[in-house]
Amino acid sequence: MSTRFHTQRIALICAALAGLTALAGCGALVVGGAAATTALVATDRRTAGEQVEDQAIELKAAAEMRRLFENEQSARVNATSYAGMLLLTGDVPTEQAKQQATDAAQKVEKVKRVVNQVRVGDATPISVRSNDTWLTSKVKTALVNTRDVPSRTINVTTERGIVYLLGRVTDAEGQRAATAAASVKGVNKVVKLFDIVTAESLIDPLEKSNTGPTAAPAPAPSPATAPESEVQALPVQ
Repeated sequence: MSTRFHTQRIALICAALAGLTALAGCGALVVGGAAATTALVATDRRTAGEQVEDQAIELKAAAEMRRLFENEQSARVNATSYAGMLLLTGDVPTEQAKQQATDAAQKVEKVKRVVNQVRVGDATPISVRSNDTWLTSKVKTALVNTRDVPSRTINVTTERGIVYLLGRVTDAEGQRAATAAASVKGVNKVVKLFDIVTAESLIDPLEKSNTGPTAAPAPAPSPATAPESEVQALPVQ
């Protein structure tokens, strides 16, 4: 490899890292005037550290599921993490196997809460799983095209036509996102697993100082302590 090529390669890598750093530092952007009346547009609302932790959680959980069910041909468990909340989907043959999946997932480092939506029964056919992938793509497109929905901070997972939405959103944003997902043809049900926050908490500190003092927002419920009853399903009409 020539010295010139090596130098160019290093320069490109540095530029890419600089871009990622800039994105990681981006918070919510307030468009317009007062925060109470403007739309909040965001990239991923997790911190850079949370994003790295979620990736590690998914990798570790997936490895645990492979180890746990290496002799179960009909078992298939997927792991999706957002801000430490770990969603399990897929199929296992027995209720005992489902509980084993929960127990193993809870032991993964940095996991705050496990939501086990694994189905007990025969393995889902490949044709259905392929359709789920297609539905996920269509739901993501619907979220992007829906006004006042922070689509870049919402994770979408689909299992047998059931769409799971994870993300850090306000209650109104979550409602709009769920309605948009439910409108996609082929979706059987939408399950909201959102971390609900206040609009005030998403405003950039500099913007707050420009609009004057405001009352401190009430803390949002944490995924670590939110009860299972807060898993909200929105049936499709």
